[in-house]
Order: sequence, then structure tokens, then C-alpha cells
Amino acid sequence: MAEDKSEILQGTLDLMVLQTLDAMGPLHGYGIARRIEQISEDVLQLNQGTIYAALLRLQQRRWISSSWGTSDNNRKAKFYSLTKAGRRQLATEAENWQRVAGVIGRLLRLSER
Repeated sequence: MAEDKSEILQGTLDLMVLQTLDAMGPLHGYGIARRIEQISEDVLQLNQGTIYAALLRLQQRRWISSSWGTSDNNRKAKFYSLTKAGRRQLATEAENWQRVAGVIGRLLRLSER
């Protein structure tokens, strides 16, 4: 395990954000980060700089959109939603991830022999 709990494979954060928005619907940045942390049972800890850089990147690629709304604690917050292009990208990235995970699994099993 990496020393820094927030260290994740490059490109994986984008996939996790897209999947979270697909599963949960519109969320603000803190909500996305917290959901990923919950699902990972706090193995992944995402700081604000990391999550907002990913959200900006995804928005620039038009895979997510944003709109202003009110959070659960009545504060103004930017909510992010998955676009149609984002849904297509999620399907592509999920398929690629499954393929890579399979290869890594096979490589790890080689050391068991």
C-alpha cells in the first residue's frame, strides 16, 4: 500500500467520479469525495485539490456538467452531473479497467506458482 492513502492509479479517479455520479445522480464535490471514501472504507482519502482538479478536467472534456444549487446544510454549492458523453466514456473506461484488472490479477497469480 502506498504511504499516501490518496495515491491512486492515474486515470482511476476520473473513472470513480464518473461512476459515482452515474450511481448517485447530481452531487457537489465534497459529496463525491465523501462517497468514494465511504465505498473504499476510507482506504482512499481525497483532498479538495485532487477532487476539484478532476472535476474541472471532466467538465472541460464535457463528460460532466455543473449547476448551482443548495446543499443539505443550506449552503450554495456547485452540483455535478454526468452527461451523455460522460456516460459513454464511463462505459469505455469501465471496460478498459476490467481488462487491465484481469491482466494484473493474472500477473499476481504467477507469483503464487
